[in-house]
Amino acid sequence: MEVIVPFSTDRPKSRLSDVLSADERAAFARAMLDDVLDAVATAGGEPTVLATGAVDVDPPVTVDDRPLTTAVNAALGGHFEADGASDAAADPVAVVMADLALATPAALDRLFDAGRDADVAMAPGRGGGTNAFVASYPAFRVDYHGASYLDHREIAAEVGADFAAVDSHRLATDVDEPADLAEVLIHGEGRAAEWLRDAGFALDADEGRVAAVRG
Repeated sequence: MEVIVPFSTDRPKSRLSDVLSADERAAFARAMLDDVLDAVATAGGEPTVLATGAVDVDPPVTVDDRPLTTAVNAALGGHFEADGASDAAADPVAVVMADLALATPAALDRLFDAGRDADVAMAPGRGGGTNAFVASYPAFRVDYHGASYLDHREIAAEVGADFAAVDSHRLATDVDEPADLAEVLIHGEGRAAEWLRDAGFALDADEGRVAAVRG
């Protein structure tokens, strides 16, 4: 299955600026990207990085510095056009965000399997965003903003695509805020968790709340 992995090289992870420098954010974002690419490949996907600038990775890279919605829709359109799809049947294509530091091959397998059965299968983020999906319905397009999961469910209904939700803690956890770093330290199994530990982060329990703190 073709898997598009959007990745920003332009001021990545700016909401972590209170705890990480610009260079550190770039290195941490790259560690998460590498984890996601490994998980996708192990799950049998064929990843392509959709980046806002040049990035040195083994999988193919498509550079598109337009906003996320525009870039992903162009990639979806290119996939379906190359597939020669009819209005309601195409080979599935997945979009998996590059900051899913907890993603595992097993979690992605569940998503990919759901996407082979439904026209659109989607893993919502904890805040209602869209972290990963599979689509095989050429009329489906994305609109990333706010609680985009609800918008995407509505878009699927409007174009006549059947929709499946994939409830997965690992795919629901995107890393944007300092509070998210604790999830990586608790559940992470790859480069991102190792990077945080090497940078001096550890778990601290304060009044029942577990947080990532830097020593």
